[in-house]
Amino acid sequence: MRTVIKWLLRIVLALVLAAVVVGAWKREEIQRLMAVNSLFYEEKIVHNFSHMNEAFLTVDLPRGNAPTSELSYGAGFELPEGTDTWIDERSVTSLLIMQDGRIRFEEYYLGTSPEDRRISWSVAKSYLSALLGVLIDEGAIASLDDRVVDYAPQLNGSAYEDATIRNVLNMASGVTFDEDYLDPKSDINRMGRVVALGGELDDFAASLQDSFANPGETWQYVSIDTHVIGMVIRGATGRSVSELLTEKITEPLGLERDGYYITDGAGVAFVLGGLNFTTRDFARFGQMILQNGTHNGQQLVPAEWIADATRASAPTKPDQTGYGYQWWIPVGAQDGEFLARGVYGQYIYFDQPRGVLIVSTGADRKFREPGVNNQNIEMFRNIARNL
Repeated sequence: MRTVIKWLLRIVLALVLAAVVVGAWKREEIQRLMAVNSLFYEEKIVHNFSHMNEAFLTVDLPRGNAPTSELSYGAGFELPEGTDTWIDERSVTSLLIMQDGRIRFEEYYLGTSPEDRRISWSVAKSYLSALLGVLIDEGAIASLDDRVVDYAPQLNGSAYEDATIRNVLNMASGVTFDEDYLDPKSDINRMGRVVALGGELDDFAASLQDSFANPGETWQYVSIDTHVIGMVIRGATGRSVSELLTEKITEPLGLERDGYYITDGAGVAFVLGGLNFTTRDFARFGQMILQNGTHNGQQLVPAEWIADATRASAPTKPDQTGYGYQWWIPVGAQDGEFLARGVYGQYIYFDQPRGVLIVSTGADRKFREPGVNNQNIEMFRNIARNL
């Protein structure tokens, strides 16, 4: 009997030691996975959204040595009636309103500050669109109607094999991808775990085999399409998206702080949602786009590209919000009205005819409730009308 007990004790001890060794070896991955699992908890979400570098691998986007581009202040602006209620209900963390290049209103909420570098979520998609426009203008990419596999051969044999660059820009790849943020088994959450555990998103994209429609036929929001755009850019240039974005767009803007991208385990930028900048630095990018790609007299992004990218060109249904090249166009939009949008309440709203730019960040855990996005857009429109 004693021999059996000793034998069992040795097995238990061996298992404990193995667990300790594996735990130490995988400690960082386990910590990241735990952080991801609690990322959206009510008591943690505001802090997490300003400190994503505590939970994920990252790569810096240096601001460079150029002087900070000043954001001048115009006359003060009293928010329209009902805005304070909207700020509370939508868990807004910052709101910055500009008109004709000057700040009319700026405030920070829920204990956040101007120095916080905030997660963009899918606002990052619109940044990538701007970079792609620059590279097409430079000739690095020949045509939007080239197949993505011409630049990203790893996707041969995947569901992306017949998709063009235009298809993925329009979110019309036809690739099957479950974007349900509330389902832990969905593709979007599986992808999140790949990032958290140091996997490679190129492999994840190449593993997708199923399609629900032919490329270009049907619009369906598929976030991994944006990663494929990043693969195309890297394949066309032989350079990282983080280097290119810094060099061609963000560094010339004269940012206040370094930004950063979340990355996967291979150091590849999480281009579909991983940008982190201060609210003011999001506004610097937005003001450049509002001015048709110019900043301090320099054409950073081709004006023609911005006009094409912010036009509702995707095959959305007539009653749906329109979609361009990684930009949203509201129902009933006037010319020059469009937006970048991310989950949980991240927005850059543009009203070019009025010269209005609105940056709003949030930690809205109810962002998926029916009507919330339309309510937010109507709030931005009301602010613009009242300036």
